[in-house]
Amino acid sequence: MLEKKSMDFLKKLMLTPSPSGYEERFRKVWFDEMKKNSENTKIDVHGNAIAFTGGDNPVRIMLAGHMDEIGFQVKYIDDQGYIYFNTLGGLDINIIPGRCVRIHNELGDIPGVVGKKAIHLLEKEERDKPRKLHELYIDIGAKDKAETEKMIALGDPITYLPNYDFLLNDKCFSKAFDDKVGAFIVAEVLKKLHKEKDKLKTNVFSVATVQEEVGIRGAKTAAFGIDPHVGIAIDVTHATDTPDKNVKKDGEIKIGDGVAITRGPNVNPRLFKLLQTIAADKNIPYQIEANPRPSGTDANVIQVSREGTAAALLSIPCRYMHTHTEVISLIDAEAAIDLLINFALAVSEKTELLPEMY
Repeated sequence: MLEKKSMDFLKKLMLTPSPSGYEERFRKVWFDEMKKNSENTKIDVHGNAIAFTGGDNPVRIMLAGHMDEIGFQVKYIDDQGYIYFNTLGGLDINIIPGRCVRIHNELGDIPGVVGKKAIHLLEKEERDKPRKLHELYIDIGAKDKAETEKMIALGDPITYLPNYDFLLNDKCFSKAFDDKVGAFIVAEVLKKLHKEKDKLKTNVFSVATVQEEVGIRGAKTAAFGIDPHVGIAIDVTHATDTPDKNVKKDGEIKIGDGVAITRGPNVNPRLFKLLQTIAADKNIPYQIEANPRPSGTDANVIQVSREGTAAALLSIPCRYMHTHTEVISLIDAEAAIDLLINFALAVSEKTELLPEMY
């Protein structure tokens, strides 16, 4: 299992807010950790946090996990002091009412509750009708607009109340494993590789990217700047081992059965084979996920950066994605770390990346 210091780092990341476009606090936690455990670090103008190790090797590997999480943004404050909001990323409107939230600004984390009319007061026709976003509001307890405006400004970011706890069998839940677990994994990989950098035949860049949830934006600029030969995104994917899933439709991906290696147009076929071979040879638990189109992950834009990059996608099976309680298994996260370390140590300038000719 993961070491205690790694688990402490993961917990700290999970409890640090990072809504899309407002990733400052998370970036500082990640960056401060990597300054102590890499050859060099930097933050680009877009906000991506980049750590490097390797030296003068000619081949560049980019590992990307996005640091941003879904959230909300203050849009309007009414005369009674209630706050109306936009969404940052894709959210299920039906599960927002009644949630505890935190509004983030220079004053700190201001608590609020998403208001909803109590079921006792709903007319019959209202009970079966889903709420619309503009009908929801946040109550911070203010007596009027003036009191709210002393604490809240238009554009302030909002997230669900932080949470992080454990279930049975190495499973844990939090509001934003998508994709803070990916940012954690690329950090842990680089930290371990840095200790063995004399064995590396590549330069490795681990990147905590920004704004994936609002258009896969950070990885696009990071990949352009790094210009990697190999780019691997680490994200979450939908676990299909719950009663409401149809494996004939969605494929079979199980929590705790290992990291998911994507196969499809978004993945360089030679990288897929190499990752699968390494996982099998090193007895690293893995699953295959078939994806017939460009993924909705950082791998999408990494693949088409500049003249093209040999891209791959590793995913952590996740239940209840984009809810307040996403569930993953630490077994799968550790498998991803082990696979990426072994992969980075195996790649050199002799590694063939061009598609095969048949």
